[in-house]
Amino acid sequence: MLHHRPLTPIKAPFPWYGGKSAVAHHVWAALGDVPNYVEPFFGSGAVFLSRPHPHRTATINDADGYVANFWRALAADPGAVARMADWPVSENDLHARHLWLVARKDALRETLEADPNHYDPHLAAWWVWGLCCWIGSGWCAGDGPWRAIDGRLQKTEGDAGMGIHRKLPHLGDAGMGIHRQLPHLGDYFQALGQRLAAARVCCGDWSRVVGSSVTVKHGLTGIFFDPPYSHAERYADLYATETDCAAEVSAWCLANGDHPLLRVVLAGYTGEHDALAAAGWKALNWKARGGYGSQGQGAGRANAAREVLWFSPHCLTVRRQESLLGFAHA
Repeated sequence: MLHHRPLTPIKAPFPWYGGKSAVAHHVWAALGDVPNYVEPFFGSGAVFLSRPHPHRTATINDADGYVANFWRALAADPGAVARMADWPVSENDLHARHLWLVARKDALRETLEADPNHYDPHLAAWWVWGLCCWIGSGWCAGDGPWRAIDGRLQKTEGDAGMGIHRKLPHLGDAGMGIHRQLPHLGDYFQALGQRLAAARVCCGDWSRVVGSSVTVKHGLTGIFFDPPYSHAERYADLYATETDCAAEVSAWCLANGDHPLLRVVLAGYTGEHDALAAAGWKALNWKARGGYGSQGQGAGRANAAREVLWFSPHCLTVRRQESLLGFAHA
């Protein structure tokens, strides 16, 4: 058996609500060095990028076309994405590029779903640049009142189509995400692209990538589920592509979690997936740190203490490391 030097985690290139970088080591302790890995809700890829051993076969998916296109483009041509993302923070450019991106939202997803080889490095670069300039939620959601009319940015009333919200860009410090990586953005994106070499990037519903042809037919498979928190458990408009599928994912885990070739980790809030305990799943409670949602005394701060990782019965941590991690039912 080959023994690889542990890989150094790579920081995700953009901020992402609900990212799991703080507990990625627990996920990989549970999954182990699985030959096949699937992540149906990829987002910023923090867990994928924290794997301590090389990926051999991986399938990553996101319903958000902007997310899927970014990772496809980065895997195929990281140099092109880096060149076009290397741009100073500018409020005017932020609004203009935001409008340009929103106008292409539907067509992008349709093309990505129809052609597994399609990617647009220009769109990927402008999307990640803007996301790292943006403050809070709503980037590329397309639900704002400002639209381009006759070549000018104008505010409209009612439901007039895909528009944007106007916000000041991130001005408080050196910026977020890729703006902290300058002037070494090219090297950083090359390293990210290398990590993606074994990954197939899909765009669509999560259920498309958890069938047997993607999972157990490749042998021992690790799956990390990080579905959007239930609508009842979070603020609205956190994601550009909205979905309320946490209950569906929980049902899939109940039906499939005891398969001997599956090691599954599911992230969520206390109360979302508690039925898994009766099926032999173990829960690890943890507290999220940082982010606008966990500041102040609102729901975001309260929810930060409700984070749970659920481990299926065949996970390594369930079988061998319960005392080490201090498992307790959520």
